[in-house]
Amino acid sequence: MRQILYMSSSTIAGDKADLVGILQQSRHNNALHDITGLLWSDGTHFLQVIEGPTALVDATFGRITQDDRHYDLSLQHNIPIHERQFGAWTMAHRRADDPVDAYDARMRRLLNGASQRVRDPFLALMATGSLDG
Repeated sequence: MRQILYMSSSTIAGDKADLVGILQQSRHNNALHDITGLLWSDGTHFLQVIEGPTALVDATFGRITQDDRHYDLSLQHNIPIHERQFGAWTMAHRRADDPVDAYDARMRRLLNGASQRVRDPFLALMATGSLDG
């Protein structure tokens, strides 16, 4: 099993990005390929962790790197794992008019069982808009 964590920027600004379409396609593809994880987006940045069988995670990440909706893709880690940290595929997206507190609480619940190595980048990006903290 393998886990990959990456960050990227969206080529499509704000809510114009078809995040509902991305979610539907991702759920479909990931179910077919036994991939689980968490995808966070604020309409500008993507932070995603994907996990599953090594060959399938590698193939999925290969498709992500070729997706023209991303630029400045930065691999945060690519590690072997013994068990999944995310048993179900999830995508979290906060629209401009969504309450920040409710969104943050939802993200914290989704990250509850994740390792610190995964949790910290998500929490930093949520707090500051940057992985630099």
